[in-house]
Amino acid sequence: MTLRGLEWARLRRPTGTCLTAALASLAAVQSVAAQGVVVDQGTFAVSLDGRQAGTEEFTIRRAGINRDDALFATATVDLRREGGAQQVRILLRATPADGLPKCEGTEPCYQVDVTGAAAMSLRLGLSGRRYVARILDSAGEEIREFPAAPGTRILENDVAHLYYFLRDVAEGARAPVLTPGDRARSTLLAGRASSEQIQLGPNIVEARRVEFSAGDDRRIVWFDRLGRVLRVSVPRRGYLAERTDLVG
Repeated sequence: MTLRGLEWARLRRPTGTCLTAALASLAAVQSVAAQGVVVDQGTFAVSLDGRQAGTEEFTIRRAGINRDDALFATATVDLRREGGAQQVRILLRATPADGLPKCEGTEPCYQVDVTGAAAMSLRLGLSGRRYVARILDSAGEEIREFPAAPGTRILENDVAHLYYFLRDVAEGARAPVLTPGDRARSTLLAGRASSEQIQLGPNIVEARRVEFSAGDDRRIVWFDRLGRVLRVSVPRRGYLAERTDLVG
């Protein structure tokens, strides 16, 4: 079966069997991700439509030697939505220089596991010139393919730490973005960076504010001088995430 563009197929397979195999194949990747030098680590407080909705705890590590060198971003997001409580666990392996997904061989370079409301499991890998996402949920297995456009980054709805990998996108540049959990792709235009003081808890912090946009979809991100994400606002979703671990 050949899939083109954003075409997809839902395969009726035993979900439990597929999920067990997918988890086993990622054991080695998760072991490496637990090692290495910590690049950033912290916690976001998350609100949706002005209401406190949960937290995101994350770690970004650099591990490996020479061609195996990579950034490993792991996170646990706990949110309360109208449909119920949900926990999202994420692992991304990315290139250290520019934060692009680093897929090698048959190993997935990105995974999402959701428990609670809308439970599902997703694994994203590279096949030729296309990213292939395998999504397991209560209905079975779904396969999506996306063009592997140069400079592609990974974002996920209501996940803040992944914006770290957009920190070096130059003003006026367009970054192809995949949002695998939403089965979507887009292109974000990086706006002009500006200096701004923001308040995190009792602290006033110097930040670099950058707005990324795709039509009326705006993502406003505040970075510190080290490129760490301090705050993320997505007005269209009513989403706001703010660092709490940097509050003294």
